[in-house]
Amino acid sequence: MQNPLPGELYHSRVQPRRPDIRGDYFRDQTAIIHSSPFRRLKHKTQVFFSPKNDHICTRIEHVLHVSTIATTICKGLDLDVELAQAIALGHDLGHAPFGHIGERVLDELAGPTGGFIHEVHSLRVVDKITRGGKGLNLTYAVRDGIVSHCGEIFMKSIAPETSAKTLESISARQSAPLTYEACVVRVADKIAYLGRDIEDAITAGLIQARDVPDNIRKNLGSTNGEIIDTLVMDVIRESGGTDAISFSEARFGLICELKDFNYQRIYNHPQILKSDASIRSLISHLFMHLMELYRKNGTDFPAYRGTQQQIDRDFGEFIANRRKLYAAEPYPESCVSDFVAGMTDSYALESANELLFPKPVGR
Repeated sequence: MQNPLPGELYHSRVQPRRPDIRGDYFRDQTAIIHSSPFRRLKHKTQVFFSPKNDHICTRIEHVLHVSTIATTICKGLDLDVELAQAIALGHDLGHAPFGHIGERVLDELAGPTGGFIHEVHSLRVVDKITRGGKGLNLTYAVRDGIVSHCGEIFMKSIAPETSAKTLESISARQSAPLTYEACVVRVADKIAYLGRDIEDAITAGLIQARDVPDNIRKNLGSTNGEIIDTLVMDVIRESGGTDAISFSEARFGLICELKDFNYQRIYNHPQILKSDASIRSLISHLFMHLMELYRKNGTDFPAYRGTQQQIDRDFGEFIANRRKLYAAEPYPESCVSDFVAGMTDSYALESANELLFPKPVGR
């Protein structure tokens, strides 16, 4: 499989860098792993908000699962493993706290900015928000893979687009990325979460193993590991010697059946919906508080530092460190959305507690 665009474009950076012994894509991996957004993923929800249960998947575990699955597929198809790993490690850096309900709430609240799509925001994180607004200066191929990784669109087959994109102007979900390695990551993303979400739902007591349709257990597997193995080998067999990354017709039908089961029995489970309602209220409260604070203080940074709440001081410092970025953007929703999206679940909860419950007076 040969990627459609010149290698020079894939390896290019916004700011040129001298060659390094690590190579371009492994160098991107190290930049991502050492970034603050990556470290915060360990305290962000994947699907189930259960911070005290060590056996429930977190966002950082998910990206590591995607990386290992993508690596296996790339080895089977003789693709660039280091490129796929870098994309996988960075693909969810812009995800909101509390999983997809956090993304949906921010999308509603950040309307004037064009809404909130986590893969588009992930590119914004690596390009503009990290390192005090300097960004990570990743390669074009990795940045494209991050902004084009959408795991919610299910397709039997995907191949790279053949025309270069101006990545900075992307504001909507992409139909396909520009490399086979990024196509592999999109496939690996689905493989990583479909079986694991069933495993977590069983651990959380939302479903039992026998609830999973017999057809799925017989033809995909009865454990997450079996499902991963079945689908990874299917993709390698089906894609080898072709110009696309594909599932077989039979396995793709089972994936769609599994997805439907997960939505019906897990993602729309009454306990999940009840939790989502509380999270919606929490994120909305934080967002509106910060919007009001920004309208009041603007770029008066000493005013932020003089407030009692830690979240207010943190928000002021966040803006101050990125003042060039926000000076060029017309909507206050931009900096508020960026700040809230970067929160861990625990920080969001602590901030809401600080705002909603007064501290005792006196001793």
